[in-house]
Amino acid sequence: MPIVAQSTETTDWVSRFADDVVAESERRAPGKPVVVASGLSPSGPIHLGNLREVMTPHLVADEIRRRGREVRHLISWDDYDRYRKVPAGVPGVDETWAEHIGKPLTSVPAPKGSAHPNWAEHFKAAMVESLAALGVEFDGISQTEQYTSGAYREQILHAMKHRGDIDAILGQYRTKKAPPKKQQQKPVDEAELEAAEGSGAAAEDDGSSGSAGYFPYKPYCGNCEKDFTTVTAYDDDSTELTYACTACGFSETVRLSEFNRGKLVWKVDWPMRWAYEGVIFEPSGVDHSSPGSSFQVGGQIVGIFGAEQPIGPMYAFVGISGMAKMSSSKGGVPTPADALRIMEPQLLRWLYARRKPNQSFKIAFDQEIQRLYDEWDRLDAKVAGGTSQAIGSGGGAALPGDVAAHARAVGTAAGELPRTPRPLPYRTLASVADITAGHEDQALRILNDLDPAHPLGSLDEARPRYDRAEEWINTHVPADQRTIVRSEPDGELLKSLDEQARQSLRLLLDGLADHWSLDGLTHLVYGVPKVQAGFSADATPKELPPEIKTAQRSFFALLYHLLVGRDTGPRLPTLLLAVGQERVRALLGE
Repeated sequence: MPIVAQSTETTDWVSRFADDVVAESERRAPGKPVVVASGLSPSGPIHLGNLREVMTPHLVADEIRRRGREVRHLISWDDYDRYRKVPAGVPGVDETWAEHIGKPLTSVPAPKGSAHPNWAEHFKAAMVESLAALGVEFDGISQTEQYTSGAYREQILHAMKHRGDIDAILGQYRTKKAPPKKQQQKPVDEAELEAAEGSGAAAEDDGSSGSAGYFPYKPYCGNCEKDFTTVTAYDDDSTELTYACTACGFSETVRLSEFNRGKLVWKVDWPMRWAYEGVIFEPSGVDHSSPGSSFQVGGQIVGIFGAEQPIGPMYAFVGISGMAKMSSSKGGVPTPADALRIMEPQLLRWLYARRKPNQSFKIAFDQEIQRLYDEWDRLDAKVAGGTSQAIGSGGGAALPGDVAAHARAVGTAAGELPRTPRPLPYRTLASVADITAGHEDQALRILNDLDPAHPLGSLDEARPRYDRAEEWINTHVPADQRTIVRSEPDGELLKSLDEQARQSLRLLLDGLADHWSLDGLTHLVYGVPKVQAGFSADATPKELPPEIKTAQRSFFALLYHLLVGRDTGPRLPTLLLAVGQERVRALLGE
C-alpha cells in the first residue's frame, strides 16, 4: 500500500488536514492518540449525505495511521436523541409509530420484521455493515449507554452548576437573524435537503427557561418515557431536581447525582463530548454555519468544560443524480448500502476523497454512473502505468492529488480493499447484463468475445463489478429503456431501404467475421460510413468532412432499429457481440 507523502504544495486536502490535526494534537495532548470524531443519529435510514460526516474524518485518520501515528476515530451514535418524526417510506413502519415521538431512539420499536431490538439498532446495523465494506475503522460510542450508565454524571452536574453561563452564551444568539439566504449553500432538491440532516437533532431546543430559570438538561419522563418535560426546580447542593411532563401529567423529584434517565440538550451535549473525549478534529455540515448553530455556539460552551473546540471544516452537501428513477417505496434519499449495491467500495470512497469537504458533488444512480466509472478506470490505468506528473506538465500521467485520492480509494493503512480481478468497463458490463437478462452463460460468452486473446476463465473474474452493473440495470434503468433484441427481422424496414443503406449493411456483414471483437467491431461500425464516402476506414476525424459524423449517426440509428426497434441502445459493438453473428446476420436481412 503506497504511503501518501506529507503535505507539500502539490498534495491533497487530506494530507493538509492531517498535518494540522497532528500538530494540534501535539499541542493539546502531547504523546496521546489523536482523536477525530463523527456523529450519526440513527433516527431513520442514514443517508449518503450523512456519510460525509464519517468519510471526512476517516480519510484524515487513515492518513495519520499511514504515518505511523496512533489515532482513534470515534463515531458517536446519537441513539439517546428523541424520536422526532415517523420517516416516510420505511418498510414495516406505519402511522402507529407516531405514539413513540418524544422517546429515546433506543426505546422505540424496530420496524416490523427487523431482527434488531429497537429503532436505533435497526438503522445503526445497516450503516455499520456499509462502513465495514468501505474499510472504515472506528470506535462506536452509544450515547444511550453513556447517559444511562452515568458516564456523564459529573459533566451533567457541572453544566447545571454553570447553567447561567451557558444561558448567557446562548442568549447572545437567540435574537440574531440568520444571514441572507443567498449567503447560505442550499440543497438543490428535497433529496439533498433530507441528506443534509445531520446528527444531534438539529431542531431540538437549547434548554428550557421558565419561572425557575434556564436548565440545559432534559429528563425523559418516568411514566411515559417521553421528553415533553420541564424542569421546575433544582437545588445545586442536594442536586434535587423536580420536573413535570406535559404529555402525561406525571411529576417527580429525583437526585440528579443518582438519576440516569435524561440528557443534556444538544447545543450543550456536543461540546461536552468534545471535552470528555478530547476531540481534536470533527467536521460539521453547512447547516452549522449560521449564527447560533450548534458548532458555533459549542465553540464557546466547550470552554465551560475546560476544553477547546475541535478543528474541522464545514462540509458541503452531497447530491444525488437519478433520484427520480428510484422506487418511491424507498423513501428519502439513498443510503451507503444502496450505493454499494450498484458500485464497488473503491468508487464510492473515491467520490468522497477527490473533493475538498467544502466542495459539493453528486453520487450517480442514473446513466452518469457509467461516466464516473470510465473516469475512475482511466485514473486507475494512469496510476498503474507509472509515476505521477508535476502540475502543469503535459503527458498522460496522473496529477499528484489524483494519485493520492486513488490511493485513499483503493485501500486504507490496513491494506487494499478486495477488488475485481478483471475490471471490465462498467458500461459494457451493464449492457451485457441488460441484453442477457440474467443468463450467465450468455454473459460469459459475450465477455469472452470482447477480447478473444484474453478470455475469462469464469464470470467470477469480472465480479463484483459485474454484479453491481447487473443490479444497476435491474433496479435503476426504467423498463422502457431496457434492451430487447428483435425476435424476427423488420421486413418492412428492410424492404424500404435505399441502395446506399443496403450497401452499408452489406459492408458491415462482410466484415463481421474478421472483426469479431470489441475493438474490431468498433473499427468496423465507425468505418462503414467512411468507406461509403470514399475514405479509408482508418481515416481520423481531422481527415474527414463534417458530413461523415451525420452519416455515422444515421447508420447507427438504422442498426438500432433493425436490432432492437429503437433509435438508441447499448454501444453497438457490445450489442453486436451480445446478439451473436448468426442472429445479427438474420436481423440485418442476410
